[in-house]
Amino acid sequence: MSTALVLPKRPLGSTGLQITSLTIGGGPLGSMPGNFGYEVSAERGTATAVAALTGSVNALDTSNSYSRGESERRIGVALRRVGGLPEGYVLSTKLDRDLDTGDFSGDRMRRSIEESLERLGLDRVPLLHLHDPEHISFEEAMAPGGPVEVLGQLRDEGLAGAIGVAGGPVELLRRFVATDVFDVLLTHNRWTLVNRAAGPLLDEAAERGMGVVNAAVFGGGILASGAGSTTKYAYREAPAELLTAVRAIEQLCAGYGVPLAAAAVQFSTRDPRISTTVLGVSRPERVAESVELATAEIPPQLWSDVDDIVARLGSVHPTD
Repeated sequence: MSTALVLPKRPLGSTGLQITSLTIGGGPLGSMPGNFGYEVSAERGTATAVAALTGSVNALDTSNSYSRGESERRIGVALRRVGGLPEGYVLSTKLDRDLDTGDFSGDRMRRSIEESLERLGLDRVPLLHLHDPEHISFEEAMAPGGPVEVLGQLRDEGLAGAIGVAGGPVELLRRFVATDVFDVLLTHNRWTLVNRAAGPLLDEAAERGMGVVNAAVFGGGILASGAGSTTKYAYREAPAELLTAVRAIEQLCAGYGVPLAAAAVQFSTRDPRISTTVLGVSRPERVAESVELATAEIPPQLWSDVDDIVARLGSVHPTD
């Protein structure tokens, strides 16, 4: 039996959605060379989206702002090619500020979803996040008529099935989780082999019955290819102690015969608090390869050894 047939599904919190343990990230397929260091052609990006929509993964994550809408446009083309959104498929996008003016108003949120639905060719999305709320204050986000209130209205109006908050800074996200407004939490770069900053956040979200989405488990690439290929974590120069931790975990994985990338993925997918783990891909074949990473055999002892390394060297939080 192909491993592609046994990728497990889990409840996405209390949303009623069932989601595979992996979600394909749509950022790279739109071409974001500033983040990822390479270009992706329109046809390759579209073919990647087709592979994501027709493989064993039942979730694809994008955003209004990814490559200024190009990710959504390519996914829209792919959706037409496959005959529409497959039954039970969890497509998510995000409400974004205006990248030119910084406008993060409620009115801008309505324009954001209108733009997204037009590009995707859909009349609703199963999951809609408020994206990067760290660009305004918590009080501005929660104000009457502000972005959080409008996000709830969009769910009530049927434009979104479930709503979430997607961002970086852990303490800010804890404040949003505590409002009990959101169905889903998306955190990135803060729960990886070497960064455990999001631990309390994951606990609080899980205790509330929220769906938890964990993204950027490769930290921008270093936890996929190792410290010999890059010295950046989350697209910034990594501190020396983080590089030391990565090298130690690389050596550990090599000793077990386990790919570093597989350990990085399964560190997240094995966590009972996490509903799904987002992996960005930019080639069609990467979808099946991602499933292989998630289903590779890893000896249980490796996880306690990784924890020992982190305890000895310290969990490094270069993103906050």
